[in-house]
Amino acid sequence: MVINGITMVDKKLIVVGLSVVMALGTIGFNWVDSILPAAEAHGVQAQLQSRFVRIEDETFNRQSLTTGENICVSGKLVSLVTRDLRAWASLFSESTNAGNRWEMQSRDPPGNVFDITGNSVIPYEICAKALEPGVYHVHTQLNVAHVGPGLGPGQTVVVSGDYILKPIPYTNIAYQSIIIGVAYVVTFATRPWQVI
Repeated sequence: MVINGITMVDKKLIVVGLSVVMALGTIGFNWVDSILPAAEAHGVQAQLQSRFVRIEDETFNRQSLTTGENICVSGKLVSLVTRDLRAWASLFSESTNAGNRWEMQSRDPPGNVFDITGNSVIPYEICAKALEPGVYHVHTQLNVAHVGPGLGPGQTVVVSGDYILKPIPYTNIAYQSIIIGVAYVVTFATRPWQVI
């Protein structure tokens, strides 16, 4: 029997052919996975380096430590533009656990925010105390005002030991709650038509 130029034999061959391709594809992928090494990576934002400031020579003083010990990351911040920028540096870490992993101990250049003059090279060092055990991929994170963050290449760091719990600063929570409450009162008092 022929329908639209395709015979029953042709339909059976198409079905058998598709079945063979699907079966070999499934078996083939498992076979390929057993022969070829697996590639692994960690999720990092698409823009590793800023177009304004590049992080160079990122160096870690250690790859493994115990909780309570410090890790120091140093390198150079290279300005790629002629204008002056404001920035702040910190550590960015990825891991399987979430929590308060690091406590900043020192930063050079000192302070939270510093200036990067145009076309300059600034050496930096960030030291932080490990608070939680785990395996982390740690990067220098440079946040440039009005531009956004950029990351250094990073390194895997293994932290062992017991958790170090930091006391919760209840006075800060109370202070922030009062400020938020006052902001709500001012908002509701000055814009009552938006509350309803």
